[in-house]
Amino acid sequence: MTDKLIKRQSLTRNSTTLLKLVGLTLLTVGLVIAVASHPALAAASPAPRGFNLQDMLRNTLAWIDSLGAVGAIAYIALYILATVAFLPGSIVTLGGGAIFGVVLGSLYVFIGASLGATAAFLIGRYLARDWVFKKIAGNEKFRKIDEAVGKEGFKIVFLTRLSPIFPFNLLNYALGVTGVSFKDYLLGFIGMIPGTVMYVYLGSLAGQCALIGTKAQPTNSVVEWTMRIIGFIATVAVTVFVTRIARKALEEKVS
Repeated sequence: MTDKLIKRQSLTRNSTTLLKLVGLTLLTVGLVIAVASHPALAAASPAPRGFNLQDMLRNTLAWIDSLGAVGAIAYIALYILATVAFLPGSIVTLGGGAIFGVVLGSLYVFIGASLGATAAFLIGRYLARDWVFKKIAGNEKFRKIDEAVGKEGFKIVFLTRLSPIFPFNLLNYALGVTGVSFKDYLLGFIGMIPGTVMYVYLGSLAGQCALIGTKAQPTNSVVEWTMRIIGFIATVAVTVFVTRIARKALEEKVS
């Protein structure tokens, strides 16, 4: 009876923790919608000197900015490519905030990251299993996650998304060789929301900075900047808080 009671209490605590994390994740989205302002246009990137991957991505983002309504499709395609090909996702995410603003930028990043992560997962599971095994061989943390994900697939994927102990691009491939179901893997994408919003928000602020001194600068800049900064600080605070809880919960589950 004692063992059953302890087990029941442990399950209750785990469920409560998960509900809190989901609630805080949704709170992040609501917070951003409440303080988000008009989308900002990114300034054109300087011409690259020779081949430089970061400059190439920045120039591609500047080109996407010039496409108008079609730019959203091109941006999502770029994000899918970056996720599958291990390109720096932070630059693309920041660019999304600068071009499309917080709300649309977060939406497009989430769609692109989800589609790219799905493609990487399927490649890791069906086309490149041997390569993925070699990349993660000897990693003790992943071995524990592999054991835990077979028992609680959605919870583990959700927590790894909130607390990225693995690089995002590698994690997508690595989860493909685990026993996690495709359904649980997809549901775990919810955990990407806080980090996505935070980086997009930062990119949006950078885009607004580029408008200072131009004709596109807003007339009530003091009020708008105050709202943006408050919103960004609150978003970072929520994201950090959620990440800490997720890391602790993940350590408990894989220990």
